[in-house]
Amino acid sequence: MIKIIVGRLLQLIPVVFVLFTVTFFITKAIPGGPFTGERQLDPEVTAQLNAYYGFDKPLWEQYLNYLWRFARFDFPPSTSYQGESSGEVIARTFPISLAIGSLAFCIAIIVGVTAGVVAAVNKNKLLDYIPMSIAMLGICLPTFVMGPILAMLFGLVFKLAPVSGWHGLNYVVFHPMVMPAVTLGLFYSAYVARLARGGMLEVLSQDFIRTARAKGVPSHVIIFKHAMRGGLLPVVAFLGPAFAGLISGSFVVEKVFNVPGLGQEFVKSVFNRDYSLVMGTVVFFGVLIVLFNLASDILQALLDPRSR
Repeated sequence: MIKIIVGRLLQLIPVVFVLFTVTFFITKAIPGGPFTGERQLDPEVTAQLNAYYGFDKPLWEQYLNYLWRFARFDFPPSTSYQGESSGEVIARTFPISLAIGSLAFCIAIIVGVTAGVVAAVNKNKLLDYIPMSIAMLGICLPTFVMGPILAMLFGLVFKLAPVSGWHGLNYVVFHPMVMPAVTLGLFYSAYVARLARGGMLEVLSQDFIRTARAKGVPSHVIIFKHAMRGGLLPVVAFLGPAFAGLISGSFVVEKVFNVPGLGQEFVKSVFNRDYSLVMGTVVFFGVLIVLFNLASDILQALLDPRSR
């Protein structure tokens, strides 16, 4: 186990290096710059800004400078926010994205696992067709479609949550975090439900389950004690990428609900050509994905001795 953990952590270095390099040269290849827009600045002012941020240097020198600063966790200053580095912007906005992603993760696990287990226990029955049909519908509905529908339903019709904004005052019951989290959670719960159903069906057909039933073991004991530990292994393997996706995949949802999270800052940084914030966000999410995948593998190894 320790060997696997150390190996994965060592793999993090080349992964982040490649991710950083590709992101740097792609952002530099995009036409325009952080100081070009509809309102043109004075050439002398533009030259001073480029010299201050180091954009007047050769491309290879800028790359080495950025690489050295990121390697020392010294994030360069952001061109969108005066007086703030990209690291400070990430530290300020990431807790919001983390809160939404964590709540969405809980919703996805609770709804998805419950639907998948119920469908597997009631194979080819009404309680199998209904949850799996809803799950298929959830897979077909992207978040940028489900988000406006939920906003219209719970915000405009029932007036239970704010339609837009993080500090909305026009809600009665729900916190502004609920609607973005529900939008993300329901989308991922559809995948979790199908994975849970497939894994449970495979385990419920095993010989040891039939033996337990022949011995008169109650059905709830068979399901919760014997079947779920092996049946939910596909879900556990999906948890790492899912949690990382719930946090980093909130770009669209944060834009739809106007949430001041890291996802929306990433979108703004791309339009504003804020190179430091773009690279900082991409590298940050890349590290998170690798770490969450590692946590998922560790949890899977603890549940399944064969994977060890």
